Amino acid sequence: MGLFATKTRNHPADRPEAGRELPEQVRALVPRQFEAVGEALASGSGSLEACDVAGRRMAQDGAALDEVLDGLRATTRLVTGSDPSYDAVRAVSVAWSEATLAYLHQISCEDPLTGLASLAHVRARIADVYRAQARTGIDVRGTHALVVVDLPYDRPGAGTVDDGFSRTLRLARVGQSTRTVFDGSETIGRLGTNRVVAVVERDEQLGRRVALLHTLLSSTSFPTRVWIEGLPGSDVGAAHLLDELARA
Repeated sequence: MGLFATKTRNHPADRPEAGRELPEQVRALVPRQFEAVGEALASGSGSLEACDVAGRRMAQDGAALDEVLDGLRATTRLVTGSDPSYDAVRAVSVAWSEATLAYLHQISCEDPLTGLASLAHVRARIADVYRAQARTGIDVRGTHALVVVDLPYDRPGAGTVDDGFSRTLRLARVGQSTRTVFDGSETIGRLGTNRVVAVVERDEQLGRRVALLHTLLSSTSFPTRVWIEGLPGSDVGAAHLLDELARA
């Protein structure tokens, strides 16, 4: 695709630029994040370390990988007149990927405003339950269920005039009440704009806990509905169920 040089130059001395300083007129055209790369290319001192630094910094700035590669190619063409080498492209790409993954690993699976797990995290938790079923042979329908809390007047088209922040606060309050009742290892997450779901174990206390949750929520100034939703027999069916609950 024209990104890599058609001829690999392994030795800095092979380049007529080796040992030179980066001319000011070229420096002015080099992308700001790649100035150190340009200087390394001009001096022939080796640009891989500078590529690593540039890739990490651009990832931290939120740049996409294609933007990083475009910057590398523009810099290399300005300084050497050719496309970047494979090693340079690899260095900047690996650095960008590592910095991006480090950032993603720091992101919480919870919504910072409501404290509720994301739908993707709820989905992953349910998938874990079905994987356990595959190992043990115990039917998920008898061991786990969903407890759903619905705010009927918060759904789109319900006729209420309200701002999104107020709806978020109501969801946060519902989440807190749900966590008060289900205070163990249960996953409690958000379904769409107007529902909270808890992935719970079925036991003799479940009915009483749901009744307690209903009592707690009845003290709020906004109406809610609470019910137990059974899980289907397969993981695929559970994914469809979550989608339906999130759209309703």
